[in-house]
Amino acid sequence: MPSRGFRGCTVFDCFGAGQAVSQRLFAGASWRDRPDTRGRMFSAFAVVKELHEMMWHLLEAQQRTYDPELADDARELVASLASLTRRSVDELESLEIDGIRARVRPVLLEVSEEVRASYFADDGRMNPDLVPGADLAGTDLRGRRLCGADLRNALLIGADLRGCDLAGADLLGADLRGARVENADLSLALYLTGPQLAAAHGNRHTRVPTGVPVPRSWPSE
Repeated sequence: MPSRGFRGCTVFDCFGAGQAVSQRLFAGASWRDRPDTRGRMFSAFAVVKELHEMMWHLLEAQQRTYDPELADDARELVASLASLTRRSVDELESLEIDGIRARVRPVLLEVSEEVRASYFADDGRMNPDLVPGADLAGTDLRGRRLCGADLRNALLIGADLRGCDLAGADLLGADLRGARVENADLSLALYLTGPQLAAAHGNRHTRVPTGVPVPRSWPSE
């Protein structure tokens, strides 16, 4: 994977899985060029995309942790996952993705807890509604304390986050479809990806993490 700088690596479509599968496993041909490979190509793509996404998050965890041992754990996992992406189609299809997730998840969670604690997320004053998996669809969150919030897998569909500061907020897997993030500061949010941002409504004043591009669909004026 390319270097990500502070955040890890330069964003690319599908975390680079499409290009990796096409170039390495199918000699640069697309499934449109070779329809007979469609099933195997899509199968390999699904696995490589998931591996790349986990690597993306681990690279960020490596940069954001204050613990050298945790950084080493993240670095070793990235190397391990990178080696898996170089396997054949048959080998990729036989991978136990659930088992790989089980190795990655504790590192991401530990870094999340560490970073969120630096924003005093464990001081007992965080809104009790702001929990992993919370259904916050359509909720007006303006004026809420969101720094350091644990919003993993939260439903934020259509939520109003305009002008909010989400520094240290864990957004791993959060559904941001239609969320209003105009003028919001997402620059130090945890585990935020390009596809999540592309699903939200932002503007030129929305601050995004280094290495994650501003969606082309957002107004530039």
